[in-house]
Amino acid sequence: MAQPILSCPIDAEPLDRYKKGGYYPTTLGSFLADGRYKILHKLGWGGYSTVWVARDQREETYVAVKICVSEERNDRNQRELDVLKKLTSTHSSSRHIMRMLDHFDIDSPNGTHRCLVLELLGPSVPDMIEARFTDGRLPGNLAKVVAKQALCGLDLLHEQKIAHGDLHTRNLAFVMPPMDKIPEHELIKILGKPEIGHVKRNDGRSLGPGIPEYIVRPARTCSWPLSHTIKLIDFGESFLQHNVPQTLHTPLAVRAPEVIFQDHLDYRIDLWSLGCMLFELFVGQPPFDSLFTTPGILVEQMQEITNEALPERWLDIWAKMRDGAVTESSGPGLQEWLEQVYFDGEQKEDLTKEDIVKLGHIIQKLLRLEPSARASVKEIANDPWFGD
Repeated sequence: MAQPILSCPIDAEPLDRYKKGGYYPTTLGSFLADGRYKILHKLGWGGYSTVWVARDQREETYVAVKICVSEERNDRNQRELDVLKKLTSTHSSSRHIMRMLDHFDIDSPNGTHRCLVLELLGPSVPDMIEARFTDGRLPGNLAKVVAKQALCGLDLLHEQKIAHGDLHTRNLAFVMPPMDKIPEHELIKILGKPEIGHVKRNDGRSLGPGIPEYIVRPARTCSWPLSHTIKLIDFGESFLQHNVPQTLHTPLAVRAPEVIFQDHLDYRIDLWSLGCMLFELFVGQPPFDSLFTTPGILVEQMQEITNEALPERWLDIWAKMRDGAVTESSGPGLQEWLEQVYFDGEQKEDLTKEDIVKLGHIIQKLLRLEPSARASVKEIANDPWFGD
């Protein structure tokens, strides 16, 4: 394998995406939007954006600025912006949905990048679990609180005819107490001093336009003071019903079967992902294998866990996907698998067998292969098992 041209001691976003159509080369201390937003630290990165902590100089608040890659500006990011605008304008904005505060475009040698200014939130649920819960899952009561809040947020989205499209535990973030009055240097102490790694070209040439001088390691958000309130975040795969994408990039382990079979997509994709997310919130892992999984293997697991046959309209695609292969072994059904994973003896068990049976019944209403058979979010949210 050829050695990459660019190298950096910080392991973060791929350096080869700093090119035309790719990432914006951001530097600490720089200002965006005519000096309004000062970049202080990095929050994270994904395939389509980098996200930064910034100080809004006008409002004297801390915000998150999501700077999108330029190639996606006209399609994926337009859907995201349309969704966030709708949520902002209806201002039924729930306590459990991330708010957009501003948006603007900026230019770089790599193109024109859309920037979304969002409220500053804390770590995702998996990051919090990794930092604070050594047995790898949330305590049962906290999992119930998080689940109920996620249901409230998703219910509001569906009332507005919005599909989230990328529902999983990494897109649930904890809210922080108000921090706007803290001076910048104090905030940096809480976040940890930015760790940077200089970018080098291995052929000795200069970096050239569009490549940052250094990469910043994301901040340690799990050390922040937190509440037990969560919000749904990341609307990069979201869509309104009049602008449905051809496909989605939801992680395979929580991807709805209709996405795999290239069927019509609507808000009900979230219901399948919600079933997977509830399973993971309480037991600490998703119901389907997330490693070494292919769409074919995943569909077999779906049929085992749901104990349902595929809708007839998918059978031709399924036959091609299997290519004549027949699997003889059958795995456990949903309830058996849920109990097996929860009561594995290695993790703390603070829910009863009756609790896990009730949870299984709830998840079963969501993990239905036929989208029209799935329970609504409102029905699930109103289940007395989650409490008030």
